[in-house]
Amino acid sequence: MKGQANIIGYGNTKSAGLNRGVIVDIDQVVATIRDAVNQAEKKANLDISEVTVGIPANLLQIEKCHGMVSVSDENGNSQEITKNDVYKVTQAALVQNLPPERDVIDIIPDEFIVDGFDGIKDPRGMMGVRMEMHAVMYTGPKTILHNIKKCIQKAGLKVKATVVAPLATARLAMSDAEQDFGSILIDMGGGQTTAAVIHDHKLKYTYVDQEGGDYVTRDISVVLNTSIENAESLKRTYGFAMANQASSEDVFPVQVVGKQEPEQVSEEYLAEIIEARMRQVFEKINRSLNDVNAFQLPGGIILTGGMAALPGIRELAEEIFGVSVKIYIPQEMNLRFPSFSQVIGLVNYVTKMSDIERLVKGSLEGNTIDITADTIPYADSMISNNFDTTAVSNDYVDDYVETADVEPQDLQETQPKHKQNKKKNGILSKAKNFMESFFD
Repeated sequence: MKGQANIIGYGNTKSAGLNRGVIVDIDQVVATIRDAVNQAEKKANLDISEVTVGIPANLLQIEKCHGMVSVSDENGNSQEITKNDVYKVTQAALVQNLPPERDVIDIIPDEFIVDGFDGIKDPRGMMGVRMEMHAVMYTGPKTILHNIKKCIQKAGLKVKATVVAPLATARLAMSDAEQDFGSILIDMGGGQTTAAVIHDHKLKYTYVDQEGGDYVTRDISVVLNTSIENAESLKRTYGFAMANQASSEDVFPVQVVGKQEPEQVSEEYLAEIIEARMRQVFEKINRSLNDVNAFQLPGGIILTGGMAALPGIRELAEEIFGVSVKIYIPQEMNLRFPSFSQVIGLVNYVTKMSDIERLVKGSLEGNTIDITADTIPYADSMISNNFDTTAVSNDYVDDYVETADVEPQDLQETQPKHKQNKKKNGILSKAKNFMESFFD
């Protein structure tokens, strides 16, 4: 049924060939894509040929664009606007002086204007002489886009559409009111952690910290002198995000490199290792969101992604950010894990696109989209994520802010100390001089 997605199969495989969310080995990524697709094909009992791809927010730029075309006949008389005119005005809006190293990921229409009448959502069928379109354009590094598409193609698949991943995830994880009044999504993946600010149903700002669950695993491996595989298992089985929630008496064996007998480690000690890294990540996100006054939005924070399943992560986030925090878990059968949020978000996003959004997006992709079909061509498959209160003023300025990416940092203290101070002031002093009007 149009506007509704039924998930009949999925594939899930451990990512490889990635470093901090960026492709570093195309062949390894291709192999993981094929594995995930094969799993989905077997479970769904169908062949997959086209996929929708979620593009990470690394170096994402968000900007407004505008196009204008004539829709009159050769004598200057008004004519009925068709989907061909929508295609033309989209192409006009895409004529931007983009740097050669960037490419367009997506374009979403805000409104159409026909002969001076604004606020039009779908101009098809209307009579007019001149049509304009105001839209939001998302661009990313051409290298990242090329490498992702190259991997998909080498896996024997066609890229049907590209979607900004945090926007798709936010539309799934946030209620309509949260998207309208404004909320913050933090997607805690393996290779990186992404914060996205949503307001008025639009993606306004993203911040990428290239530290994620893999860095926590590495910390555990280094501190406990155990293999990465053991460290990942310990994190999933015994991990807590806050040391004061873990037990100092409950211990478990750890196979240490160079020793025949395992060593006993307490849950509290393991939690101290995890908490140190997560505090570092959250505090950097906190500073970035404070810079754009994002905490003035009333919706609080929604956590999702694989690390959101860690016990105590919500309490740690509330302590550091000082706002309400909740965890989003998908409700689809067999997929009730935060790590599936992004891939389900992609299916949800393209399924619920309006006809005019579909037409505009098809103009970008160079596709002819059958908007009358009941099946959704974008939602052919699900691929696991391999690429893994203050009131708001009514005078909000509808501007977009450049996104930010930061490199990972080593922990200030590699070796955690028992009974470390857990009452640190997580809310940094609020410098409001930068982008003061962003959430005014």
